Amino acid sequence: MTATELERAQALAGVSAPVHWHEVTGSTNALAADLAEAGAPPWTLVGAGHQTAGRGRLGRTWIDRPGGALMTSLVLRPAVVPEALGVLTLLAGAAWAEAAREITGLDVRCKWPNDLLIGEAKAGGVLAASSVAAHEVRWVVIGSGLNMEAPDVEGSAGLGDIDRVVLLGGFLSRVRQALAAPPASFAGEVIARWSAVSATLGRRVAAVGFDGARLVGLAIAVDGFGRLIVETVDGPASVASEEVEHLR
Repeated sequence: MTATELERAQALAGVSAPVHWHEVTGSTNALAADLAEAGAPPWTLVGAGHQTAGRGRLGRTWIDRPGGALMTSLVLRPAVVPEALGVLTLLAGAAWAEAAREITGLDVRCKWPNDLLIGEAKAGGVLAASSVAAHEVRWVVIGSGLNMEAPDVEGSAGLGDIDRVVLLGGFLSRVRQALAAPPASFAGEVIARWSAVSATLGRRVAAVGFDGARLVGLAIAVDGFGRLIVETVDGPASVASEEVEHLR
């Protein structure tokens, strides 16, 4: 892609803000966070053809095939309470899944909280960063990586040779639409959309906490804060930040 193509994607979504394109960079999220901290307006968009220090959830390394992935970080300044930040990750996942399904016809689904799957293979992921002060969200950066070509990583998948401008524009448009909803209905609408493309709900899952405790049960819902609700032998339990595995 190019900076001009990032602008074209913004135009498809009816938004306008500065864009920053790098053929190679360490991390688009790091660049976008610096821009947000410096006062960048909402919808500022950072993109790269290859990341050398991309990060995933829980400190994992993001690996892409140079030129074979769509990697962007989007600056937002949403009017949400800090407790609802998890819903924004679900919104990003649902928006990407919806856009990719429309363009490719593939059954792209979301694994809680931030992976995009084709079948059981990972085609992409979302990683959010934020700044909160005085119990107010100052900014949020939504980092996304989607494989067009699967990298040399076991269990990876790609979306194929598709129009990345249209894909990105579809994502941005869906995020804009969701953020325009009344605050009282925002979380409910996002959760409904995410649930419709979820690969996790209705599955037996294992959640492993930072303390090593393992929780096993049926994923039955997502609550208003984006937490996964798991029905266990001891009753329902909420999962906020654990590692979740789909069980066969």
